[in-house]
This record gives sequence, structure tokens and C-alpha cells, in this order.
Amino acid sequence: MKNKLVLLFLGCTVLGFAQKKNTKNAVTIKPKSEFVAELLSKMTLDEKLGQLNLPTSGDITTGQANSSDVAKKIAEGKVGGLFNIKSVQKIREVQKIAVEKSRLKIPLIFGMDVIHGYETTFPIPLGLSCTWDMGLIERSAQIAAQEASADGINWTFSPMVDVSRDPRWGRVSEGSGEDPYLGSQIAKAMVNGYQQHDLTKNNSIMACVKHFALYGAPEGGRDYNTVDMSHIRMFNDYFPPYKAAVDAGVGSVMASFNEIDGIPATGNKWLMTDVLRKQWGFKGFVVTDFTGIPEMIEHGMGDLQAVSALSLNAGVEMDMVGEGFFGTLKKSLDEKKVTIETIDNAVKLILEAKYDLGLFQDPYKYCDANRAKTEIFTASSRKEARSISAQSLVLLKNQGQVLPLKKSGTIALIGPLADAKENMPGTWSVATKMENAISLLAGIKEVAGSSTKVLYAKGSNLDYDETFETNATMFGKTLHRDGRSKEELLAEALKVANQSDVIVAALGESAEMSGESSSRTNLEIPQAQKDLLNALLKTGKPVVLVLFDGRPLVIKEENETVPAILNVWFAGSEAGYAIADVLFGDVNPSGKLTSTFPRSVGQLPIYYAHKNTGRPLSNTEGKFEKFRSNYIDERNEPLFPFGFGLSYTSFEYSNLKISSDKMNANGKLKVTVDVANTGNYDGKETVQLYIRDLVGSVTRPVRELKNFQKIALKKGEKQTVTFDITVEDLKFYNSDLQFVAEPGQFDIFVGGNSNADKKVSFELTK
Repeated sequence: MKNKLVLLFLGCTVLGFAQKKNTKNAVTIKPKSEFVAELLSKMTLDEKLGQLNLPTSGDITTGQANSSDVAKKIAEGKVGGLFNIKSVQKIREVQKIAVEKSRLKIPLIFGMDVIHGYETTFPIPLGLSCTWDMGLIERSAQIAAQEASADGINWTFSPMVDVSRDPRWGRVSEGSGEDPYLGSQIAKAMVNGYQQHDLTKNNSIMACVKHFALYGAPEGGRDYNTVDMSHIRMFNDYFPPYKAAVDAGVGSVMASFNEIDGIPATGNKWLMTDVLRKQWGFKGFVVTDFTGIPEMIEHGMGDLQAVSALSLNAGVEMDMVGEGFFGTLKKSLDEKKVTIETIDNAVKLILEAKYDLGLFQDPYKYCDANRAKTEIFTASSRKEARSISAQSLVLLKNQGQVLPLKKSGTIALIGPLADAKENMPGTWSVATKMENAISLLAGIKEVAGSSTKVLYAKGSNLDYDETFETNATMFGKTLHRDGRSKEELLAEALKVANQSDVIVAALGESAEMSGESSSRTNLEIPQAQKDLLNALLKTGKPVVLVLFDGRPLVIKEENETVPAILNVWFAGSEAGYAIADVLFGDVNPSGKLTSTFPRSVGQLPIYYAHKNTGRPLSNTEGKFEKFRSNYIDERNEPLFPFGFGLSYTSFEYSNLKISSDKMNANGKLKVTVDVANTGNYDGKETVQLYIRDLVGSVTRPVRELKNFQKIALKKGEKQTVTFDITVEDLKFYNSDLQFVAEPGQFDIFVGGNSNADKKVSFELTK
């Protein structure tokens, strides 16, 4: 500590900062605004532009930091932060260059894609959202921050809060599904988990909400593609989770790759300044996505100098990897295409973030080697991850109560995902040590115990096409492709299956079949696995489909033929244990879908909060009607609706009541409903409340999620659940983009999914 104080004292002396010592000899510095203004006044233009530059860590390795190209730039004051560098030792080496060798000794920030955990990995965000438990979600982010900060990281490019209603888009796996209300609650929980309302703590990290904005709605579901929608849809359906993160105090925002109103988000002043700063009051800084600035050249927005100036003037402060700011803004300043005031404001926001993180007080705040040894991938964190992961799994079907399995007899575990620990953490698990992940085979063997015989066969490869499998198993997430013929693989699987009492088929996507740049046009299980599953069904043995996926899949055929389906997403480093806990009934499944499962890819995009047409279907059986809004070859409704999820027990809703049938703008209504556990197991149920605004100045959705509660009920227990409704629950953006609640009639629906049929009504009066 003494060395740190001397270092800080020397740095502050060079800058001429006034400082004082308190009674405990701890160095303090001036208040933020004064400190940052004084530092800014001493910076050269190159040093200012350096603060806006965020390169990747490049060739820096432990013990060689001083000789790297990036290190040279750091020493010259040309770098504001680094990302994708980890470990206390490496980060300390690099930080030392910044605070000892650069002229002004400004510390760096260190960012990383800590998306759903660090080394202790939680379910992919789409799976995590299916817990519908904000406490658990916040806790997962808190553990991630604890581990990442212990390894030197102080900034995460998370949460990703893009609403998406088209699962062809691979990054649906990284978000929280289709609903703006639920997405907003999760955005707040994640920001609070990472930042813990106090960035001065050494175990909190700065969050970065992304991708601003509308990234989840690309045409054709193709990543990076054009997004085009009305402003009224932006504000009502897609903007709320970003705003919720801003309201929660998120420290930074990342720009999206797509265009908005014909201008890429990275250079869109209406988005970054008018909406984000002026309307929402955001006070932090905006960073581009990877090479977001130079990518605007391909969008047709000009050369590197032009797009860099466009981005800065739009309200973007930090350039990730593109080096357009550092390379061109000096020339643009000379040519009066940008102003020094705009540059200074951008630098000020970066310096303020570093101040808030406590890096000026102690640049080595996140470089405690003891924390790195004792706070990462701990037994307690893994235990929590196992519990949280189990609650993310969604039981889609359980005909004949095939589940839970008995801890006796013989189980045949078959499928390319059965012994695939490298795939369990899922996409965007960059800090995970894959060798520590738990496969389904290992998990079942341990949880089942010695009284159960577990037989295993791979059964098939991921896909018949080896090239496809290679593209779907990148970043070390191999499935160890089997070189035997499909006939040999199937014969082995059938031999194992015929010796069993029950078959568990571990099928679906590999981890990298979803995620960034993993868009798909065919959302079915690959044909090689379909053929395997159909052969297993012909044995006559009961089959449980354990479905791995990073998005809603088209499983219409499987739903018709397989008696039990457990959707397990990619449940993280403890996946094998968590899935086994649910399969054997040690944990009763309680996950609920946050993204609609289509019957056919031709229905996409599909979501529950759609609007009515002037010609809706008049029947509820899905029968085709000419000159009505329907398909000639498919039903309108999805296979599984938003909010759906079964349990090993059953829940009964009754006695839905509302405190009054009228409410004024200052009033409040109470809605109550009785929920009873009528089955044979203790369980958890997510009680969901939806509202329909029957008449509006603009068309309104058929229903919108407005509240929910996840409750635990013992077998035979009944509970009265209460919801409060205020005028805030009724507001929406009208055609003038005013956030209003309009007097009129409203219906309230309460139940276990978005098809809830218990209904009460009320009138909002003037």
C-alpha cells in the first residue's frame, strides 16, 4: 500500500493536483468535476485523442508487455483502455506502463465480454431470463463482477438487452427474449448486479448496455443487417430495456452495428444525442462496437475521416479498435469538421468514468493477486450457478409423467450433446475454462447414484455435413466428430437403447450454432439427429428429449412424437449437474419461455404482443378462412407461447378479483388471484399479469405483460397473489411520441403464460 501511495503522490505532483491526507494517511484527490477539468487542461491533443482510443490487447503477454506495440502507444498516452486482456499479472504490467511511463500517468480501463459469468458460467442470457427471477439474475451478475474484478477486469460489455422477435437471428441467445417489460426488469437487475450501486467497490465493475439500438430486429434475421421501423415501434417495443439500464445508472453504452432511419447507429446523432442524452439524461460515455466506425465506410457514409467525424459529432466517445478517432480527428479539427469542445467533452466523460471506478485514487485497485487466487470459480459460486441453472430449464412436455426419472434401473444417454462439456457454457463464454465444465453424462452419473446404470452412445454427429459442424463448433467448442459411418453410430446407439428402461436423447444445437454471426434459415434440429431420434422412438422405450439450443427451435414434429421434452438452453459450467437435478426431480422445473417457439420458420417474426388486423380469424381452432389474416398451410398460433413452462406439479388459478371497475389518473387498483398447487410436488410458479388497452388513439397490442411474481408453493398449498395497477402501467407512446395513458376500457388477464384466460376489466376515467 505504501508503494501505491508514493506512486499516486508522484503522479499527482507532476500534474500539479492539490491533495491532502486524512488522519489514516490515505491519499484523497479533488472532487470529480474539479479534478477532471484540471487534468483535461494539461492534456495535449494527442493525449486527448488517446483517451478515446480502445484497441484490443494485441500481442501483450506476461513478461513481455514493455516490448509490445500496444505498450509503446500506452507510454505515449495514445490509449484510453484495453479489452480482451485478463489476469492480474498481465493487467498490472500494462497499467504500470500507463501510470509510470506516460506523461500524465492516466490509468487505463480494462474491458471484457463478461456476458453470463466469468469462469463460473451461468446459463446463456436467454436461458437466464427464463428463470423470471430478478434476484437470481442480479446475483449472477454480481458473482460475474466479483470474479472478473478479482482477475483485473473493471468494465464489462454487458448486459445485452436487444429485444428480438425473430430467432433466425443468432444473438437472440445473448438477450432476454421478446418482451420490453421483462427485458427492462432484467436490464436493471444486470446493471445493479455488475455495478452494485457503487463503483468504488473493488468487486464491482462498470456495465455497458448494448447494442444501442434495435440490433435485435435485422431484416431476414441476418446479423448486422438493415433495421427499419417506425419511431412509435422503437419507443414502445424496442427502446424500453435500454432506457431501463440508463435509469439504473449504467456507466456506458455500446452503439449497434445496424442503421436507424438510414444512418448507422455509430454515427446517428438523433439516437446518441437527442434520445440517449437529451431525452433520457444519460451521463456516461458511448463506445462503438468492434470496428463500428470504419464499418460505416461500407455502409456508404464516407471515408475513415468522414465517418470518424460523423461518429464523434453524433455523440460517441470511444472508438473500439477502429482507430479512426486517433488517426483522423486532428485533421478534422484543422478543417473545422469537429470542434475542440466536442473532443474535450468526450475526453471528460472517459476521465469521469475512470474517476468513478476509483482508478485515479488507486490504479491497481483491481490487481490484488490474493483475490485472483481465492474468488474465482469457487465452490460457493459453482453451487449458486448450479441452482440458478436448474431454474432456467423449461419443461415443454411431460406426457404420461415420464419425468422425473427414477434413480434406479438403466438409463441410455444418447446423442452428440450428451458428452460435450465444451459446449455446456454456450456462446459468449470467453473466460470459461471449458475443461472445468460438467457434461450431461458426468452430471447424470453423479446425481443418479450407484443404484442407477448409465449407458452412453453418441448416436450421431451434430450434422451429416462436416463443414457445417466445423462452422458450428468454433472457439474450442468441439463435439469431437466421430469418423464412423452413420450406420455404425446408429447401431451402437440402438444396442445401448435396447438395454435400457428409459432413453435420454441429448440433441439440438451446438453452442456456436447460435450467437454472433450464427443466423439460421432452418431452425429445426439437424437431420442427422432427427434420424437418430426417430430410430430411438421406434424401440418403444420411453424417450426424454433434452433439447440444447440458443434460440427457439422449430420442434413441431418432435412435440408430436416425443413424450417428454426438457429445453435446457446452454446452462453454463454446471450444466450437467443442473440438468440432472431436474431430470431426477431433485429440482422441480420452473422455467418459463421468454421467447415464443414457432410452429414453422415461415411464421417469423412471431411474438405474443402482436396487434390485431381488421380481419382476424373468427375461430380458435386454427382452421383456414379465406379473406382472413391467416396462412393457407399453417396455423397462426405458435407451438409454445411466451411465458409457457410446465412443472412436475400442477397449478390452478381461481378467484380473480379487482378492487374496483374504475380508476382515475391518480388512483391505484388491486388485482388478486388465488393460485393453488394441486399436484404431488412442491414447486414454483410465475404468475403473469397482462393488460389489453381496448381502444386507443393508435392501435394497441392484443395484450402486454405488465407484472409478474414468482412464488413457491408446497404440495396442496394455496396463496393469494396481489398486484397493484397504476396509471404508469397503462402508458404508451402515441403518434406524437408522447408517453400517455388514455381514458377508456382495459382488460386484465392473469395466468401461467401469455394465453392466460382469467379476465377482469376496468375503466380508466379522466
